[in-house]
Amino acid sequence: MRAGSGEFEVVTGAFGYTGKYITRRLLAAGKRVKTLTGHPELPDPFSGRVTVVRWDFDDASGLRRELEGASVLYNTYWVRFEHGAATFAEAIANTRKLIRAATDAGVRRLVHVSIANPSLDSTLPYYRGKAELEAAIQQSDLSYAILRPTVIFGLEDILINNIAWLVRRFPIFAVPGDGSYQLQPIFVDDLASLAAAAGDEYENCILDAAGPETFTFDELVLEIAKRVGKRVKLWHVHPDASLVATKIIGACLDDVILTRAEIKGLMANLLVSSAPPLGVTRFTNWLREDAARLGMEYASELARHYR
Repeated sequence: MRAGSGEFEVVTGAFGYTGKYITRRLLAAGKRVKTLTGHPELPDPFSGRVTVVRWDFDDASGLRRELEGASVLYNTYWVRFEHGAATFAEAIANTRKLIRAATDAGVRRLVHVSIANPSLDSTLPYYRGKAELEAAIQQSDLSYAILRPTVIFGLEDILINNIAWLVRRFPIFAVPGDGSYQLQPIFVDDLASLAAAAGDEYENCILDAAGPETFTFDELVLEIAKRVGKRVKLWHVHPDASLVATKIIGACLDDVILTRAEIKGLMANLLVSSAPPLGVTRFTNWLREDAARLGMEYASELARHYR
C-alpha cells in the first residue's frame, strides 16, 4: 500500500552526508522538504528549495511545532564518537525528544537510520545506543522503518576517503589485527533510495542496508590503493599500536581518525550483514569511476560535525 505525498517531509541533517542524499531523492520526487539541522549556516546545496530550521531539542513545543503537518520524518541525527559536550547519552536523549515531538505532532511515519548489528548487550556505546533508540521507536505510536546500514561509501564519506588519503601519502598502512574481518559497503545514494521508498510505505519494518560486495579489511585497503595508483605494504599490528598510530596522525591533523570502539566494532565483523543485500551499486565499480577524486584531501570529522 502506498502513501500520499503529504504536505511536506522532514529530514534531520539535510546539509550533511546521508541526509543530503535523502533530501535529493525527495526533491526529485516533487516533495516539499524541511530540514532540522544543527548547522543552518552551512552552504545550501539545494538553492533555497529546502526550508531550514535550527533544531532545539530542549524546546519541546517548538520542536513539535516544526513537525506539525509533516507526513514523514527521516532521522539521520547521531554522533560518531563522544567529543566535548557531544555524547552518546545526549544523542540518545535528543533522539527520544525527537520521537516524542513527532508523535505529538501527528507525523505519520518515521524513517530512522540506525546501524548494522546493534545490540542492547553491546559493550560498544555506539551500537548499544542505536539499539536503545530502535527499541524506543518500536515502543512508540509511530509507523516506522528502521534502516541498518553497514558502512556507507560515497565521495563525501570519511572512512573510505581517508583510507585513500593515507595510501596516497604513506608506503605502509597499519592494519589492526590480521585484517581478515569484513566490510560490506553500501553506496550512499542506494541507502537514500531505500529511505525514500520506506517513507512511502505504511508497514513497520527493520531492514539491513548492505551492498552487493563483501571485502576483508585487507582487500578493501589494497583495492583502494590499486585504484588510486599507489603501491602500499600492509603492516599487521596489535590494535593498540594501530590506535597509537592514528592518534599521532590525528594530532597532526587536529582530528580523530579512528577510535578504540570503532576498531573493536570493525574487528568484531559488525560492518557486514547476513541478510540479502539491498544495495545495488558495486563498490569496485564506483571506485573505478571516482578514484581520481578520492583521497585528494583529508576529510575531518571534527571540522564537519563538531565545530
